[in-house]
Amino acid sequence: MSPDFSGSPATNAQNSPAPPRLATYFHIHLVSDSTGETLNAMARAVCARFDDVLPIEHIYALVRSKRQLDRALGDIEEAPGIVFHTIVEPGLREALEEGCRKLDMPCFPALDPLVSVLSRYLGASTTTRVGAHLRLDNDYFNRMDALNYAIGHDDGQGGQDLDRADVVLVGVSRTSKTPTCIYLAHRGVRAANVPLVPGRPAPDRLAHLKNALVVGLTISPDRLIQIRRNRLLSLKEQRESSYIDLDAVREEIVHARRLYERHGWPTIDVTRRSVEETAAAILNLLHGGHGQVEVLG
Repeated sequence: MSPDFSGSPATNAQNSPAPPRLATYFHIHLVSDSTGETLNAMARAVCARFDDVLPIEHIYALVRSKRQLDRALGDIEEAPGIVFHTIVEPGLREALEEGCRKLDMPCFPALDPLVSVLSRYLGASTTTRVGAHLRLDNDYFNRMDALNYAIGHDDGQGGQDLDRADVVLVGVSRTSKTPTCIYLAHRGVRAANVPLVPGRPAPDRLAHLKNALVVGLTISPDRLIQIRRNRLLSLKEQRESSYIDLDAVREEIVHARRLYERHGWPTIDVTRRSVEETAAAILNLLHGGHGQVEVLG
């Protein structure tokens, strides 16, 4: 009689589901001679392409001297990982790359491939000036003006000059109006926001704006209640109110949707959108890309 192998470990291993893969933690060192924002954004965009990867970020900004670089290399030695950098000054750049070679760690100049392609296309050489993209030019001052405008026109403030806005966001409480306006301001867009308050009509001036694009923000009731509950908890507010009552919240959202439809305002559902995605959709609208934004009707 032949032996029965049906219960053998090999067979059981084939039939049983594979154990879940544990998340991979690793150190990523970001060395910049400027603010580090570009490098940080690039690193996060790349890491987001990998599932179950959890980078531990070490950011070294404004590294412009040998002493600062040596301190960074000391930290890199204590937490081995991968090094991305945007160092421009040749001496510091060479010292960083040599230091990483001695530590046997990968060191990658993040902007080099893009700079090389653009240099070949333009037939022009690059500058070695540190922080060349941070010039105090018209673009910079436009962004600062837009930021001041957003702060001065938050939650319906400063409503007398809404026509100066590029875009006015309208929505019920906690639909990310303020952070979206601040994000747009960093892109040079003057953005104001006007809250819709239960029991109060929307300001008449919204219907008469000539130069500003008015955009309505909406959200699912369940998600809105969750956000509002978290807000109340952060304020240590325990009392129940219509602010988080399901029926009242649904009525708020329906009232807002009807207002948007009545005025023909484009509407963006922020339920599953990040602030960055909402801002990108608004920028599409400002640039005429109406077909790329979900207009709810």
